[in-house]
Amino acid sequence: MVEATVLPGQRMFSQRGAMLAYRGEVSFTPNIQGGQGGVMSMIGRRLANEATPLMTVEGSGTVLFGHGGHHVQVINLTGDTLYVEADRLLAFDGTLQQGTMFLGSQGGVMGMMRGQVTGQGLFTTTLKGHGAVAVMAHGGVFEIPITPQRPVHVDPQAYVAHHGDVRNKLSTALGWRDMVGRGSGEAFQLELSGNGAVYVQASEEKL
Repeated sequence: MVEATVLPGQRMFSQRGAMLAYRGEVSFTPNIQGGQGGVMSMIGRRLANEATPLMTVEGSGTVLFGHGGHHVQVINLTGDTLYVEADRLLAFDGTLQQGTMFLGSQGGVMGMMRGQVTGQGLFTTTLKGHGAVAVMAHGGVFEIPITPQRPVHVDPQAYVAHHGDVRNKLSTALGWRDMVGRGSGEAFQLELSGNGAVYVQASEEKL
């Protein structure tokens, strides 16, 4: 779990059911617009079957967030964009601009295939600006830097999130003949190149 400080005049958003305990004068109200993404963000997430309801958290105090016993990783953004599946979001600062990106727009056909292979939506949630984001994963989370000289290859089911100026591309690690009858996993690799970091979870289990 993670402890967050709520300050007067500032707001946070959290996944519904994520509040474990709180101290002080803190209010929790349902947010039908899904943060600052507005209607288009909600439409995108609904198409992706990712209509994770959010709660607006306001007031003055501290709140403990957690969900399902999952590992929680806090990512601090300093002006760049975080890409993460909506169901992995636990809580985030209201200063961050929320949006939706179609994965196929970066990876073409292979990017679309990634969504089909992992069972995760073709849409991914984006959070941009300065602030903190708490994401959920199975097992521990490891942050791997991505540099122009050193792209990172990740098992798509171990992928949690990434941030920075990064391009993603799904490729097959095995020939098509070898893949017949296989599920996902090491048969596919998600290649991330550019400048930034990727967060990888210890387990391939989905949330």
